Amino acid sequence: MTIKQSQTLQDASGWRNRPWQVAVLLLRDFSAYRADFQTITGGARARFQASDWLGAQTAARSRIQLYSQFRSGCLQRLTPLISGFSSQDWITTRRYFEALTEGLPDRELAQTGYNTIFRKLVGRTHLNHEQAFVRQMVIAQAPLEPFETFQFNRAENLSSLVEMILLSFPFDVPFAHLDGDVQTIAALMTDNIPALMGVKSISAVMLRSVFYRNKGAYLIGRLAIGTHVLPLVFALNNEAGVGISVDSVLWNEKDLSRIFSFTRAYFMVDVNRPAAIVQFLNSLMPAKKPSELYSSLGYYKHGKTAFYAELSQHLGQSKDLFKKAEGIEGLVMLVFTLASHQVVFKVIRDRFPPSKKVTAAAVKQAYHLVKTHDRVGRMADTHEFLELRLPASRFEDQVLQTLLAEGSHSVSLVGDEVVLHHVYVERLMTPLNLYLRSCTEFERDLVIDDYGLAIKQLAAANIFPGDMLPKNFGVTRHGRVIFYDYDEICYLTDVQFRALPVNNDENAALEQEPWFEVGEFDVFPEEFEHFLLAKGPLRSSFSENHRDLFTPKYWQSVQNQLRVQTVLDVFPYRLNRRLSAGTTFS
Repeated sequence: MTIKQSQTLQDASGWRNRPWQVAVLLLRDFSAYRADFQTITGGARARFQASDWLGAQTAARSRIQLYSQFRSGCLQRLTPLISGFSSQDWITTRRYFEALTEGLPDRELAQTGYNTIFRKLVGRTHLNHEQAFVRQMVIAQAPLEPFETFQFNRAENLSSLVEMILLSFPFDVPFAHLDGDVQTIAALMTDNIPALMGVKSISAVMLRSVFYRNKGAYLIGRLAIGTHVLPLVFALNNEAGVGISVDSVLWNEKDLSRIFSFTRAYFMVDVNRPAAIVQFLNSLMPAKKPSELYSSLGYYKHGKTAFYAELSQHLGQSKDLFKKAEGIEGLVMLVFTLASHQVVFKVIRDRFPPSKKVTAAAVKQAYHLVKTHDRVGRMADTHEFLELRLPASRFEDQVLQTLLAEGSHSVSLVGDEVVLHHVYVERLMTPLNLYLRSCTEFERDLVIDDYGLAIKQLAAANIFPGDMLPKNFGVTRHGRVIFYDYDEICYLTDVQFRALPVNNDENAALEQEPWFEVGEFDVFPEEFEHFLLAKGPLRSSFSENHRDLFTPKYWQSVQNQLRVQTVLDVFPYRLNRRLSAGTTFS
């Protein structure tokens, strides 16, 4: 405890001091939340070793719910205490809380927890740095301590280095074929990393914390080859009754970035000092913002805090305006973008056309489903903001007028600020239908194939997109196809996939309404071939690899696997990155 902290706590003058009580109770509840978070996270190792994939899915959902449980419980306990609280009381409470959290390894997370409770009790309009933690640093300088890493220096050769790394992690399950994995990895890296040819010095630093997600475990660090420094990742699988094996080894920023994509579920990783881990990861992936990395570790609330800090900083350094997003205008959402920050903002419209059989509440529930579900690299994570304030001067006039006219339930103009009472923010992507207009033939075939893979991987995660037209998918900077329109999303197992009935009546084809009965959840895959893509090169390219999507049999087979609780494999790297693909990466 520092002298400053000691003096601040002495000023509390006992338990009857209400600001002191509020600060202590808030920290106590936050600490209980963090303990529960760590307990669930700490169980990831046992689940991986037991190949308990259903347990891993349940744990992921349970951990996401913890924050809302902390918030509701804390609000219930604090509400009676703050009756008659003044601004000065909150200033004092903040001072006590800052002193109580000084030196904590996860101090930034505790401050975000404080802000959450403050906003709910006092309101967003009163948020200032005297009463809350508004000017949090995007990321504190927190270099890793030696006990947080494994250091591998002066290895005799690449094979011995790889073997030492793999054996340093304390798994109770043995490697199924360690020697073979080591030889394959060494050959693969030697063939594909020119700097390894004739090098005399090779070393590595690996995080001791293992990153668990879905059916995989990831050992993450950096490799130093002379003066060259590269990311280094070993992706591990564990087959029940067989043992652990290395499924892939990755050594470039692009592949690592895919693993930490905003389209993936959050990692289970036992972290004591989040800022230090985020700083290390940021050194391996400079293009990733700290907000994205915090979220990827499961700290999605602090990720949102960091995102707001990044956005505020960017607005102070840029001049471009919020504009209407590219693509076909949505029937449910009003979408605008700040292109220089690579984000889009989505506001629910006041009214939907009759063709849309959804409600605003159902849309919110769909976004919540995506938040808590495994996104398998094919759905965009979002930050959900209430009362987000942006400078009105940064909006194009037409965009602002449209928001106020068609999204008045969610948007207000207050003075010189646009208040977004409810908005979703996600990464900017190029709409697939627009991408297909300007890409090369080679890029077209790649992205069309990935479009089909995206639909299949969503199905494997028990997600049916509903409207699967290209306009509802985006393309990332890495050329990956992502689904981002959740209006009609539902569980795949809730859908009835049917074959189109045969009618010999020649006049049936002329009728506007179907001549056969169609249920609310009935889907006819044979129709996909005709409306997903226009007849021509696009449809031909899609059909070449994904014609099975046009058959009820395919969808029913996936449903059958899901109903017997089979957790299907979905890898966060390209299939040619798997060791089983051979020794050449394309």
